[in-house]
Amino acid sequence: MDACQEQGPDGHPEDELTNLVCQEDDLKDGEMRAVEVGDAKVLLVRTQGQYTAVGSKCTHYGAPLIKGVLIGDRVRCPFHGACFNVKTGDIEDYPGLDSLPCYKVSVKNGQVYVTINKKTMMQTKRVKEMCSVTPELKHTVVLIGGGPASLVCAETLRQNSYKGRIIMITKDILPPFDKPKLSKSMNVDSNSILLRSCDFFHEFGIDLWTQKEVVSVNTVDKVVKLSDGSLQPYDQLLIATGCRARPLSCPGCDLEGVMLLQSYEDAKDIHTLSMGRKAVVIGTSFIGMEAASYLSDKAVSVAVVGTSAYPFEHSLGQEIGQMTMQMLEEHGVKFYMKSGVSEIREHNGKVKEVVLKDGQVLEADVVILGIGVIPNSDFLQGSGVELDSRRAVIVNKLMMTNVPDVLGAGDVTAFPLSIRRDQMVSIGHWQMSHAHGRVAALSMLKETTEIKSVPFFWTVLLGKSIRYTGYNEGYTEIIFKGTVAERKFLAFYIKDDVVVAAASLMFDPAVARLAEMMALGQCITKAQALADDLSWLQTKL
Repeated sequence: MDACQEQGPDGHPEDELTNLVCQEDDLKDGEMRAVEVGDAKVLLVRTQGQYTAVGSKCTHYGAPLIKGVLIGDRVRCPFHGACFNVKTGDIEDYPGLDSLPCYKVSVKNGQVYVTINKKTMMQTKRVKEMCSVTPELKHTVVLIGGGPASLVCAETLRQNSYKGRIIMITKDILPPFDKPKLSKSMNVDSNSILLRSCDFFHEFGIDLWTQKEVVSVNTVDKVVKLSDGSLQPYDQLLIATGCRARPLSCPGCDLEGVMLLQSYEDAKDIHTLSMGRKAVVIGTSFIGMEAASYLSDKAVSVAVVGTSAYPFEHSLGQEIGQMTMQMLEEHGVKFYMKSGVSEIREHNGKVKEVVLKDGQVLEADVVILGIGVIPNSDFLQGSGVELDSRRAVIVNKLMMTNVPDVLGAGDVTAFPLSIRRDQMVSIGHWQMSHAHGRVAALSMLKETTEIKSVPFFWTVLLGKSIRYTGYNEGYTEIIFKGTVAERKFLAFYIKDDVVVAAASLMFDPAVARLAEMMALGQCITKAQALADDLSWLQTKL
């Protein structure tokens, strides 16, 4: 019997609460309903003639799953793409770490009842059952990097009865934290962005080494060397070191006040330095645009310098780029496009002016760089681990490198993307790093599962979220539904008469549904995208 299905109990213990939530024929297969049992909000689902009930809020940011997409036994969050099994409540795709609480359902005399334990009624998340370390076991897994790939790898190992030693090594001061928030909300309390508490690592026997850096890997002797000279042997190794922000190369680029956004401390410093001052953002990437958006009501002025005609021009296209540019301009942000920086001038050792290649001079107290990233793979020199031309770690569908017992995951890797016929790609998405970590852990345990997650990304500008799924490199055409100028649209990216990606604003849950269709291997054609009838997408214009 499924975990969420329990037929016809006649009585319930005193610590349980049971509510009649609907009639048996109220929902058809593939339908969901938000119901309440006491103070708890519950997602009631009917699939294959059976009713199940799980928590109603996504465990990532609390989005209402009733607004998401249900296909088969899986519901996908409308906002950021996390997926949950509606029978078990287990998380099946990311972002986020926790599963949904799961409730008893009974059907009696044509009526559907949901039963909840009163003591856990207000819990909206559930940590999967995990084991801890057995000290006498000598097997050791070393995870280099403190991001979601390492964390999900560690948790997946413990969820699958791995009781050896797990060591996570990170240069950061903080334990694993929600890094995408740094560019969207720079002045956050560090405790509010931690993915797990320090107690969590202790409880499940995960050794977390912060402020430590691996400087080399000896794959023959299976040992890593740290910057303090110490050596740590491993039996299996995960490289999940991510990428670092690309520095600017011009006179004055090392002046005080020229900032890269890489750490929690960087975000706090940028916030402090920019308050009531003149900020110049170099680069119109997602980091640069989110930083400009955040600072628009905090700095006395914000200028953005970009090399293309519009922000996001290469990633999302000219129309969406122009719209985002107008959004920020309405909040006082000034753009200097089709240009670059030739020099940063100083006064008393601090930033004073930014000189553009076209001769314009911008006053500046702080300069924030968002001009791309570099894979953190320098420490692998001489290790035998294969890198591509970008210096990304090459892995296969199982996240394995060319070296036995060495795996890679997250932004530092180049991996085969299933929805693009296993084209090798590097995708710096928060969601994809989670998925990599899980696959890497299962490969370590010899429970091989290929990476098949569909890329899902979002950016937030001035409180508006643009969502994106798929992989649009090489697209030749964009088909729009809705109106970009009115800031409510769905964009289909076309290549070879097939939809390879989609982006949206105020058009939920269209991108989530497209992601789920891609995950199921469905081919979405250009003809479908062109059609006025979008019933196949179960959405309306």
